[in-house]
Amino acid sequence: MDKERRVLLKLSGEALAGDQKMGFDEETVKNVARQVKKSVDQGVKVAIVIGGGNFWRGRSNDSIDRVKADQIGMLATVMNCIYVSEIFRSSGMETEVFTAFPCGTMTTPFPKDAANNAWKAGKVLFFGGGTGHPYFSTDTGVVLRAIEMEADEILLAKAVDGVYDSDPKINPQAKKYDTISIEEVVAQKLGVMDLAASILCMENRMPMAVFGLDGEDSISEAMLGNITGTRVTV
Repeated sequence: MDKERRVLLKLSGEALAGDQKMGFDEETVKNVARQVKKSVDQGVKVAIVIGGGNFWRGRSNDSIDRVKADQIGMLATVMNCIYVSEIFRSSGMETEVFTAFPCGTMTTPFPKDAANNAWKAGKVLFFGGGTGHPYFSTDTGVVLRAIEMEADEILLAKAVDGVYDSDPKINPQAKKYDTISIEEVVAQKLGVMDLAASILCMENRMPMAVFGLDGEDSISEAMLGNITGTRVTV
């Protein structure tokens, strides 16, 4: 590769659970690790944010205070990062887990300089705990870290294989976009990310790509810039 490429990959917690819907499906995580290692071996600098939906969906629980529900969700993302990081290590990669708040000796509190040094050392970075504050989703955490780390692109590996003008599960005539601007995503509220995260992308000119997690080698190809889903331009 002519230029060192920096990408921030967002994975959903539910995707890592596979058909179980909860917890982890180890074979799924190992497949992700295989693809990421392929990209790392070709010189791509990779950072990863993982949602916590395989453990906790706090916004659907009306019995718990929103702040506490969000805090539980933050801890779920940390658990995911620690687990997936260890699977990556067993697959031959060096990793480091950074969190938005101290977690004893289990993770490293996030400062940009330390994360950059870990990238220079060839490690795959994991960012857990979202932004460290309630009322912000992991989508916002993804965009914030991508901007701070000066990533070239955010990669969204989803159950759906791109951005559509309506929900393809409901509307079989839904149109898939090969390319769409972030302004159009925000204006049409297309749900690529939550609105706050999309606006943050727009204001800071951070491009994204959306693709299907289930596609063969979809992650490794996307990390090299080969997008079969939708490019969201700025």
